[in-house]
Amino acid sequence: MEKRVYEVWKGRNKFLLGGRLIFGPDARSILVSASMIMVPVVIFCNFIGRHLLHEFPSYNAGYMIVVAPFLFTIYVLVLLLLTSSRDPGIVPRNLHPPEEELRYESSVSNDKTPSLQFPRTKEVIVNGVSVRVKYCDTCMLYRPPRCSHCSVCNNCVERFDHHCPWVGQCIGLRNYRLFFLFVSSSTLLCIYVFCMSAFYIKVLMRDYGGSIWSGMRESPLAVVLMAYCFIALWFVGGLTGFHLYLISSNQTTYENFRYRADNRINIYDQGCAGNFKEVFCTKIKPSRNKFRAFMEEVHRPPPPVTSRESGGEDSGPEDRRVKVEDDMDLGGDLLKIYQRHDIKDINSRHHNSSEFDSVLGSESHEVLAMNLNVDESGSYAAERQGYQ
Repeated sequence: MEKRVYEVWKGRNKFLLGGRLIFGPDARSILVSASMIMVPVVIFCNFIGRHLLHEFPSYNAGYMIVVAPFLFTIYVLVLLLLTSSRDPGIVPRNLHPPEEELRYESSVSNDKTPSLQFPRTKEVIVNGVSVRVKYCDTCMLYRPPRCSHCSVCNNCVERFDHHCPWVGQCIGLRNYRLFFLFVSSSTLLCIYVFCMSAFYIKVLMRDYGGSIWSGMRESPLAVVLMAYCFIALWFVGGLTGFHLYLISSNQTTYENFRYRADNRINIYDQGCAGNFKEVFCTKIKPSRNKFRAFMEEVHRPPPPVTSRESGGEDSGPEDRRVKVEDDMDLGGDLLKIYQRHDIKDINSRHHNSSEFDSVLGSESHEVLAMNLNVDESGSYAAERQGYQ
């Protein structure tokens, strides 16, 4: 039975639902991230939120204290799943190196591969500026601009930003928007839980008429949630601010860390408004990989080339010259074969003449040799003229 593409995939990705969902090799980290999001919200709703239901004049408004974080948590978890299970922009591998790469290798000695001697690059034009792209030995292709090979997933990813261990997936062209929404939404959720926990401590201070320390002693879980959210805000909040800067300048995390000291001109910068529009308002490109397709459909061999397609009638002078040179070489080989054949015939005829003289004794050796030389020269000339 013919296998599908995801079943023979050479990357380290993990597939679910018959290749419909693609995860990174560290997909189990999604469970850890989901637990770090859900557990604080569950504690807040059960032990803090329900005590604040009657703190507002409207009874329904009090319920929103519990319903809002519950719905927002579901939204964050959906973003986490979409970010982790989507193709980040993997560039399909080649089965063989491109033709220009093969010609490049032919000029290198046999004892060393070109990858050990020369950096294989080529120039492409991006926004009117020449950009050097590298050749990937693993994927056997020239990487598009802003593409990099992820050593964790073992794939080339378009507009590679980084490999996030918290979502267990590469962040690239097709899931960067979802990743930013996930991080920023997690930041807002942390702020909400932190503020409502602080508000609950204030309510306890009012009810018990004590200081802030007495309110904290009455609800230690509120203190724990505030500490947890404060620490989490340093990570997700800082990450949100950092990516806001990257989006405004149209950079990736990889480019920011790799080319920070080079002071290069950012040829992708379209202005702050244009950069935000590119990230949030442009349509996400479809995946370049058909993971559920059969291998025969993806790697179908090309049709055979006929004599007419190969240029039999429309061959140029260069092809005709090569053909004539090949014919001349073939003619020289045939001439050598004919010469060997004539020498063998001469030797065999000399041998027969000696036996004939010994039996009959009618002719001398000189006369017979003269006749044989005449016959041999005539036969060789006739054969040579027939070949020509």
